[in-house]
Amino acid sequence: MGKISLEEFQDQVSQLLIRHRSVLDVLSKTQESTARVNRALTKAVTECGCVEVSARKQPYDTDKSLKEHQSHLDTHYSGPLCEHCKDVLTAELGKNLFYLTALCNIADIKLADVLETEGKRLNTLGVFNLS
Repeated sequence: MGKISLEEFQDQVSQLLIRHRSVLDVLSKTQESTARVNRALTKAVTECGCVEVSARKQPYDTDKSLKEHQSHLDTHYSGPLCEHCKDVLTAELGKNLFYLTALCNIADIKLADVLETEGKRLNTLGVFNLS
């Protein structure tokens, strides 16, 4: 399957969103899909065990720049997702993206514009973005 453009994806979401057209429905479905993304990754850790989370306080030296810290800060995440967990997480991320795109449609915002604006903001702020 070829790569789909953001505009094509947004048009497809617009055509397929039938049951939950209310902004309130879309907001609640977005929140629900985010919880399902969290749950899918949590299950990969706690039920399957294909990945691990090992968290502790991040070391931070005030004498170093933010850029220098970037390579030393840990994600607390290790291991590759197994095929099953990857499929589940990918599906949940897809649903989440669907509802985020539906919200863009309701607000008459182009998803490509959101990504372009965010990309410019990230380029401008660099490591000072802190998001």
